[in-house]
Amino acid sequence: MIFIGWRQLISLCSRHIFSTSLKQKDGSSCSLWKCYHQKTSGSLLDPKMRLFLEANTEVISSGNLTPEIRYLLDNPEVVREKRVLDLGSGCGATAIAAMMSGASHIVANDIDPVAGAAMLLNCELNNLNPFPVLTENLIGTEVDNWDLIILGDMFYSEALADSLHQWLKNHIQTHRTKVLIGDPGRPYFVCHKIQKQLLKVSEYDLTKSTQQENNGSTSTVVWHYQP
Repeated sequence: MIFIGWRQLISLCSRHIFSTSLKQKDGSSCSLWKCYHQKTSGSLLDPKMRLFLEANTEVISSGNLTPEIRYLLDNPEVVREKRVLDLGSGCGATAIAAMMSGASHIVANDIDPVAGAAMLLNCELNNLNPFPVLTENLIGTEVDNWDLIILGDMFYSEALADSLHQWLKNHIQTHRTKVLIGDPGRPYFVCHKIQKQLLKVSEYDLTKSTQQENNGSTSTVVWHYQP
């Protein structure tokens, strides 16, 4: 996921259903994020980054806009023994769901190293070994042959929607990769031409509190992209 700043990272980390997800407590500044932007690679979480995450987030267990997480946990056969790329991973919730559901190999991708720090913390809280995290922008590049690519709530600009559409289409046609997209009805998604090539596989109602926080969206959907 391409992050604008700390607030957006936290909102993404608060949207999944694990008991380990992260949610912002207050409007803390991102000054510490700027200082430790380059210190979150590797297997160990920087101690000051850990303190910052723990001080400004809380553990929650409900309220999410990314139905692909719930879908994987309900349907583990979708990822079992599969090579999975979690694109725009945020705090790694979908990658964790894939790991819990029996995926053979998982890589999470997010261009913000702070997201990588949140992934490490979520793996720790879930008693899971960390999975590989790629921080380069993969969209538009040649990447490995994946059995499944999963992405959630990424269509938040016209340019990004267009580049995602083409990159995913090329990947499917080249490698026959399966692509699942979770989306709560973002305008750049529902109005995009990709809609003509989607098959709805599952829909989940949002809680009232989540609806209020997200402009009244009442449900969120998992789509199978079939160009």
